[in-house]
Amino acid sequence: MQLHEFTKSVGQRKRPQRIGRGGKRGITSGRGQKGQKSRSGHVIRPAERDLIQRLPKLRGFANKPTSNKVVTFNLSAIESKFKKFAAGNNSVLINVAALKEARLVAKNFRGIAKLLSKGELTIPITVKGLKVSASAKAKIEKAGGKVE
Repeated sequence: MQLHEFTKSVGQRKRPQRIGRGGKRGITSGRGQKGQKSRSGHVIRPAERDLIQRLPKLRGFANKPTSNKVVTFNLSAIESKFKKFAAGNNSVLINVAALKEARLVAKNFRGIAKLLSKGELTIPITVKGLKVSASAKAKIEKAGGKVE
């Protein structure tokens, strides 16, 4: 007996069933009747997708800046807003609360205020809790004020 003479016994090899090609299974070919499972190429969508679609879309910009906003002022703005408060040689206190009262910043302002040196200063002022540029500090001290 040689290798090409070997054969499998009857019933040892079963052919795989080919579904959906007509033949002895009738019109539906063993897939049942209508519906998603009877169609070719059916893919059942995962339940997570339906849950995501039920959630409302949130409008607006999501990545808002988290750092404090820096607002700059010039000495000319301070001069014009606070000149009426300087009586005689008294120094006017300039802080965030005073800037809010003078409406130079919004009432709900929570950022950082910085004082720049544009303009001239004739009244003595005391700056507290604000950032001050070097040239603005020199002008404030020249006018008889101070920076804390």
